[in-house]
Amino acid sequence: MDDGEIIKLYLNRNETAISETEKKYGRLCISVANKILDSIEDSEECVNDAYLKLWNTIPPTEPKSLKGYLCKITRNLALMRLRYNNCNKRSSELAVSLSELEEVLPDNRINTSADDESIGSAVSEFLKKQRPVVRKVFVLKYLYFYTQKEIAEIYSFSEGKVNSMLCRTRKKLREYLVKEGIEI
Repeated sequence: MDDGEIIKLYLNRNETAISETEKKYGRLCISVANKILDSIEDSEECVNDAYLKLWNTIPPTEPKSLKGYLCKITRNLALMRLRYNNCNKRSSELAVSLSELEEVLPDNRINTSADDESIGSAVSEFLKKQRPVVRKVFVLKYLYFYTQKEIAEIYSFSEGKVNSMLCRTRKKLREYLVKEGIEI
């Protein structure tokens, strides 16, 4: 079943939508949550919560990409669970990934000139302008929290190449956001 059909099931409040979503994206969601939580039990609970949140937000929301929308929900729930469980148990790789982005993205506590939606749109537009491999490496690192080593294995790159690619991309993203009028 394709994403459009699954979204129609949600819009029609057909409970089959959840089982179809689980069949199609269950393993991906578990992987996303487990990269953050490093606990299969907590990951499964987050994914179940993500299905409930999906059910409760469609309608009124009608996402363009069910996969992207569901992964975003799963990731956000996993990050909230991580904070709840104990911030000190956070994996060092996840902490490094998040701190790298702190250098690029504005802090809404300090700078209220841009909201999350406008920042997200600007980041999306920036990534669309990048080469496909650069875009995929960036997404694997900062959305799915893959390690540089895992990314290097996927693309048969050295870890050094992945590190420099991510560094250059973060620098370009920062420059792009400033050019778009988003204060860092």
